[in-house]
Amino acid sequence: MIDDYFQALLTTISTSPIVHSSSVTLDKRTSFVGLVRGDLGFLDGSTLHFREFVNTQSGVERFMYVYHYQRADQSVVFRYDNTAHYPNLPNTPHHKHAADEANVVSATPPDLDAILKEIESIVPPR
Repeated sequence: MIDDYFQALLTTISTSPIVHSSSVTLDKRTSFVGLVRGDLGFLDGSTLHFREFVNTQSGVERFMYVYHYQRADQSVVFRYDNTAHYPNLPNTPHHKHAADEANVVSATPPDLDAILKEIESIVPPR
């Protein structure tokens, strides 16, 4: 059920040692499908903007996702998404944009927990 997924996502955010502030919008479309939009702030002023369009009927399937992490000065650190604009990459459409934006690599589809762990390697916990 999408409500269970929403609750797990909110728990991941509230228990993260690096999240300083959060604003999350949960849009339930059906019993199994929903859209999540969020902004997470960290102690160093950096921010994660994310969106997920999720179906939970048979596990968790993200039809669409974007995890955009930026420094306090708004420069990009990384962005994961599954927009199909790099068809020649292995594991397309899943990819990661590095800080210089020109460096795009194939990626395994992450979830919010994996993204927060990656950010923990950049921003020390409280």
